[in-house]
Amino acid sequence: MTHSNQRNAFLFLTLAFVVLLFSSCAQSEVVDACLQGHTYGFWGGLWHGIIAPIDFVAMLFRDDVTMYAQNNNGGWYAFGFLIGSGGWGFLGGHGTKKARRR
Repeated sequence: MTHSNQRNAFLFLTLAFVVLLFSSCAQSEVVDACLQGHTYGFWGGLWHGIIAPIDFVAMLFRDDVTMYAQNNNGGWYAFGFLIGSGGWGFLGGHGTKKARRR
């Protein structure tokens, strides 16, 4: 390992340590406030995936809008969000097949 690679590795590890150090100081009251109220499941994730482009634009201008619900039930919400956002290419795949046949 050359001297510059060692220096880059040291800087990266130092930065990672600093990030972990500061993230460990997060206030739990803020996290607890996000996790109160309605818990979103599959259908909520599906809806949030569908409106994700609109949420992204709104998120640029407002601090109270997010694309992904913090208070969700985990895997099922993520699965619904993935399908809703077109993450598997259900809609885009058919157009490319038709174009290849011609």
